[in-house]
Order: sequence, then C-alpha cells, then structure tokens
Amino acid sequence: MTVQVAQTRMTSEEIARLSREHTFFSWSVQGAVDPIAIDHAEGVWLYTPEGRRILDFNSQLMSVNIGHGDKRVVDAIVEQATRLQFVQPAFVTEIRARLGEKLTGLLPGDLDKVFFTLGGAEAIENAIKIARQYTGRYKILARYRAYHGATMGAMTLTGDPRRWATEPGLVGVVRYPDTHRWGEREPRPVAECLQGLEDVIMYEGPHTIAAIFLETIVGTNGILIPPDGYIQGVRELCDRHGILMVADEVMAGFGRTGKWFAIEHWNTVPDLMTMAKGLTSSYLPLGGVAIRRHIAEKFDSMMFYGGLTYSSHPVSLAASLATLNVYEEDRLIERAAAMDSVMRAHHERLAAKHPSVGAHRNLGLFGILDLVRSHAPYTPMTGFNATSEEMTAVGRYLREHGVYTMVSNNSIHTNPPLCISEEDLAHGFEVIDGALSIADRAVQG
Repeated sequence: MTVQVAQTRMTSEEIARLSREHTFFSWSVQGAVDPIAIDHAEGVWLYTPEGRRILDFNSQLMSVNIGHGDKRVVDAIVEQATRLQFVQPAFVTEIRARLGEKLTGLLPGDLDKVFFTLGGAEAIENAIKIARQYTGRYKILARYRAYHGATMGAMTLTGDPRRWATEPGLVGVVRYPDTHRWGEREPRPVAECLQGLEDVIMYEGPHTIAAIFLETIVGTNGILIPPDGYIQGVRELCDRHGILMVADEVMAGFGRTGKWFAIEHWNTVPDLMTMAKGLTSSYLPLGGVAIRRHIAEKFDSMMFYGGLTYSSHPVSLAASLATLNVYEEDRLIERAAAMDSVMRAHHERLAAKHPSVGAHRNLGLFGILDLVRSHAPYTPMTGFNATSEEMTAVGRYLREHGVYTMVSNNSIHTNPPLCISEEDLAHGFEVIDGALSIADRAVQG
C-alpha cells in the first residue's frame, strides 16, 4: 500500500531559486534574472504564493485580453481534453470545423481560410512560405521598428536589435522606411513614408518581391499607430505591383484596439493576416494565418509545402472558440472601444502633470507613455536600444507598488486586459503617476 504525502507548497523564494537553477529564461542574462513567482490569477490580478496582489497592466505580453481565470474557457479546455486530446493535422475534428467557421465570420473581407500554427512566430514563418509559394517570388519587405517573432524567419523580418544575434538570417529580406523614426514625437508624413516604400519596390524590382509585412500597429517597439492613409497606401502599392500585403495582428488583434482587428480602423483587407495571443487569450498556445479566398484556391491544385505536428491541436482550438465566445458575450470589443477615451484622459492628465512625459499614444486599450529628458530639443529618456538609471528606477517603483507592465527603452506600456474596470485602470495610472515623479528629476530645462 502506497501512502500519499501531500507536498508542502513552495514559497516565492523557493520557486524562483529552483527555476533559476534548472530552467532557462528567454531574452535574459541568466545570472541577472529576478522573476516574480505567481501562484494564480483572476481577472486583471496576479497573486503570489504568499497572496500578494499584482495588477496586470500589460495583459502579460499584450495577450491575456479576456483577463485571467475565466471559467468558461477553462471548462472548454477540460471538456475537450477529456473527449480527445490530440490527432495529427491530417485528421479533422468537430472543434476544428466549428472554430474555422466562427473565425472566418469575424475576419475582414474575404479572409476565409485559416492555417493554424503553434503561435505568432510560426504564423509568420508560414505566411512567408505561403507568400513565396503563391507568387513564385522570394523577396520579403519588412521594417526596422518591427517585431515579428523569435524563430529564424520571423526574427529576420524583425527589424529591432533583437535580430542581431541571429544574423545572418533568412535570404531575401529587405527593409523599407518606418512611419516613425526613433527619437521623434510624431510620425513621418504619409506621402513621405509611402514614397520611401515605393522607392524600395522600384530599386528591388517588384517582380522579385513576394510580400510586404507590417505590424498593423507596431507593438513592443512603441505602440506606433500609423497615420491615416498609410495602410490604404500600402494596400494600393501592393495591388499595383502584384505583391501580397501581410498584416501582423498577433498583438493588435482580437479587440485590443476596439475592433476585432486593428486593420479594420482603415477599412483595408490584407492578403494574409497573422494572429495569435488574443486568439486564445494565451490560455493555450495557438496562432494562425488567415488567407484570402483567391490565394487559398491556388493551393487546391498545388502542394503547400508546410506543416506542424501540433497544427489544429484540438485542445487549443477549444480554448480559442471559448475565448471568441467570451469576447462576444461580455462585449469586450465594444468595451475596449469605449475605454479608448478613458485611457487617453489618463495619459493626458499625466502628460500635463509630469514634464518627463514627452508623448503618449493609444487606440482602444493599446497604449504607451514615452519619457523624455527634454522637450526642446525632443530627447528620449534613453538612447536607442538602451536603458537608463531613471527607467530602471521607474520599473522598480512599479514592481514595488504592485503593478506589472512592460518598461522598455524610454517607454511605459499601458495594455491591461479588456475586462479592466475604470477603477482598476485608474489605480494602475495612479501608481504610474508616482513612478513618473522619479523620471521628472531627470528632465532638463
């Protein structure tokens, strides 16, 4: 007879120590990591093993859009896992059929077929494959202020310094001008941006270019909202030259901006659209490439050279279908749209109070504060791809006062779950208010 002995639950210190000792951390100097141990989460709140409460003001990685611990999604996961855990992607399941039908009813225009992946990076990888195989061309255009994922192809498309360590990467990736230059408050004029893109197309030869990739709204590199007319202009250039337009909606999609997909703000339909994160609200890993009808039809008589063992994994698909239903039942897309002005008011109040706030941007609940040392000349609080004592102190203050968000370069991200109440949103900004007093000391003149 075996005697079962209940394990004593670990403390935060024990969890962190063993995790550092036996597991490897992403994007980190391993000896410098100082992780926060989390036991459980509910709504917009994270809880440590000791019961300390932390406000999730960044939806983790801008991904837990419906909030933590929603029982409707958890129950759907359990039900599917009890019924069928896995079949390889050549088989089909009821949950695959239902989710495919549901998604294509939500996607823009005639994006009506989806290839399911493990996450956002794999969605980018397969969008590259689809674009190249469909067009017979090999070049891919991407921007510098972009992040598309950490796998080889996605990292090559990524323009920020995170790609440096993996170079040389994918052959055929060419950069085109960004809408926002580092260290400037406002985006470049639309005509200038589009002319820069057209110049690159001309120099490279449109007949060699398979696709133009862009984050509809740039995420980790600054919540960079394109000026009106830019997205439509890219669409027109792609149409003129027979180039596929690929919108990366991994971060901006699924209600974050107050619409199902950010590209809907500009009434534009891309040829391919990548998605993940909010697709399951990160309850389980899942991504996808949405494909326009005429592109998908070409593969009716032509082999698609691509595949993943876990494509269309039934349990992840169940999490996704339940998540989409939560968005609708709780009217979270409409809620994010209504909270657009509420977040902007908080941004404006902090900008008026704190000289360290140089700029702020948001669309729905996709927001950011940029900190500066000087307004004239406009001087960010950090150099490019750098940090500073002030930004480190700001991050430390937020952590000590129970608010988790991304503090990167000279920016504080404000991207809470879409279910956040006005009261909890105000609390988050109240803590940021205190942190900005530290940054104010660095402002010159």
